[in-house]
Amino acid sequence: MLDRSFMEYDVVIVGAGPAGLSAAIRLKQLAKQHKREVTVCVIEKGAVVGAHNLAGAVLEPRALNELLPDWKNLGAPLITQVKEDRFMFFTKNKAMKLPTPPSMHNGENYVISLGSFCRWLSEQAESLGVEIYAGFAAAEVLYRDGVVYGIATGDTGVSKAGAHTDRYQAGMELHAKQTIFSEGCHGSLTKTLFKKFDLRKGVCAQTYGIGIKELWEVAPEKHQSGLVMHSVGWPLDNQTYGGSFMYHLEGNQVAVGFVVGLDYSNPHLSPFNEFQRFKTHPAIRETFKGGRRIAYGARALSEGGFQSIPKLTFPGGMLVGDTAGFLNVSKIKGIHTAMKSAMVAAEATFDHLSVGVIEPEISDYRARLENSWLWQELRLTRNIRPAFRWGLIAGMAHAAFDTYVLRGRGLWTLRHHADHEMLKDIKKCLPISYPKPDNKITFDRTSSIFLSNIQHDADQPVHLQLRDKSIPIAVNLTKYGAPEQNYCPAGVYEIVRDADGHNPALLINAQNCIHCKTCDIKDPTQNIDWAVPEGGSGPNYPNM
Repeated sequence: MLDRSFMEYDVVIVGAGPAGLSAAIRLKQLAKQHKREVTVCVIEKGAVVGAHNLAGAVLEPRALNELLPDWKNLGAPLITQVKEDRFMFFTKNKAMKLPTPPSMHNGENYVISLGSFCRWLSEQAESLGVEIYAGFAAAEVLYRDGVVYGIATGDTGVSKAGAHTDRYQAGMELHAKQTIFSEGCHGSLTKTLFKKFDLRKGVCAQTYGIGIKELWEVAPEKHQSGLVMHSVGWPLDNQTYGGSFMYHLEGNQVAVGFVVGLDYSNPHLSPFNEFQRFKTHPAIRETFKGGRRIAYGARALSEGGFQSIPKLTFPGGMLVGDTAGFLNVSKIKGIHTAMKSAMVAAEATFDHLSVGVIEPEISDYRARLENSWLWQELRLTRNIRPAFRWGLIAGMAHAAFDTYVLRGRGLWTLRHHADHEMLKDIKKCLPISYPKPDNKITFDRTSSIFLSNIQHDADQPVHLQLRDKSIPIAVNLTKYGAPEQNYCPAGVYEIVRDADGHNPALLINAQNCIHCKTCDIKDPTQNIDWAVPEGGSGPNYPNM
C-alpha cells in the first residue's frame, strides 16, 4: 500500500461543478438545520473553481430557487433574463423561423456564464463551512473490501519518463463515509466505477454530443440582450444530429456554439469545422462582423436521457449530475437537473449518516429521485433524442407528435446505440470540403485553443493513453482515415510521416488537450483512455 497522508471527512465530493457544489451546500444546510456536524470536502481538478466549467448556457432557476431561495440578495450572477426565443431551420443560404417547442420556451430563464455561476456557488458553500480544494485532480478511487472509502489525488512532479523530479509530491488520500462523484460527462473515475460495479447492466447505452463554444464581444448595434436563438439544419446533413445556439448576454457579449451528436457516421466530419462553417451563414455572419472573439472551448455532454440513467449507487458512493446523464436534451439544459439530482443525493446521504446505518450503499437515492420533478421531466422527453436516428426531418416530425399529441406519454421507449460503433468505413463515405478560415469570423484550431488558456507541464506523463499502440495505424487510419484528427476540437491527434511520406505514426499533442473527453467516447476501437493529468492542468475558462 502506498504511504500517503490522508484526511477524513463524512462526505467527499469529486468535482466543483453545479452538481457537486449543490450537494455540498445542501448537506451543510441540513446539518445546520438539524444542529449536527457533517464534514464535507469538494475536490476540483481545475486550477480554480470554474476553470473547467463550460456550457451554453441558459439556466432554468427551478433548482436554484429550492437550494438558495434568496439567491438575488446573495448576489448570484444571473444578470440577463431571456427576452426572446427564436428557433430556426437553416439551408445553406436561407433561414426559416419555426414555432418554438414548449420545452425551449425560456421566458423565466437566464443567460449565464457557468464558470461565474460555479464560482458564486463555491462562495456560498465555503460560507457554510465546506472545504474546497481546487487544482487537485482525483486520480484514483479507494476501495476497502469492495467498498469505496474515498479518492486519492494524483502525484505531482512526475516526469514524462515516470521519474520523480525535484518538485515531486505524493498524492493525498481523502477518506469518506460516502463519496459523491460529480465529474461531469464521462468522468475518468466514474468510467472505472461503471466497470467495477457493472452500473450499466440492463441499461440502454449512453449517447453523447460534443459542444463547441466561442464567446464574442460584438458591436453594440448588433447586440440584443436576452435574445436566445437555436437552429437545426445546415451545415449538417439530414442524417447527422446537431444544431447551434446563440445567446446574447450582458455587456455586448454573445455566446455562440455548435453541438454535434457523436453518433455520426462519416469519419470525414469535423465538429470544429462544422461550427466554423455555421458562422458563415448569412443569418449569423453579420452578428460577428467587426466583433472580437474572446474565448473558445469544448466539452462532451451526455444526451441519452431517461433510458440511459445507470444504477446510481454502489457501496460507499453515488453518481450525480452529468456524470449520471441527467441532461434534458429537449430543453438543451442540464444545470437545473444536475443541481436537483445532487440535492436529492445530499438529502439521502444526510439521512443515511444521521441514523448511523451500517449498510454502505444508499439505495433509496434512486427512489427519492423517482419521486422528484426531475424524474418526471426526463421521462416525458425520453423519446425525443433517439428518434433523430431516422434523420432530421423524421426526427422533428416525431418530436412534434410526441410533444403535442402524446405529451411524452407514449407506451414505448426508444433506445440508443453506442457512439463509437457508428462510424462507417471511410471508403463508403463522401469527403467533406471545409473552407479555409478567414481569421475574422472563422478560425483554425491552433488560434482557437490559445484562447482556452491551456496549461500543461510538458514534462509529465501523457494523460491520453493508447491501450494498443498498433491500432491507430492498423485500424483507425486504414479503415476510418484517422478520425481522431477530425473529431478532436483541439488538434491533439496528428498523423505524421517521414520525409518520403511513408511510415505513418500517430502523434499525440497532449499539451493541446482541453479535457472535452470526445476521444475517449468516439474512438471506434475504444483504444484511447483519457486519464487526469496533474491537478491544475488543462483549460482555464474565465467566464464560459
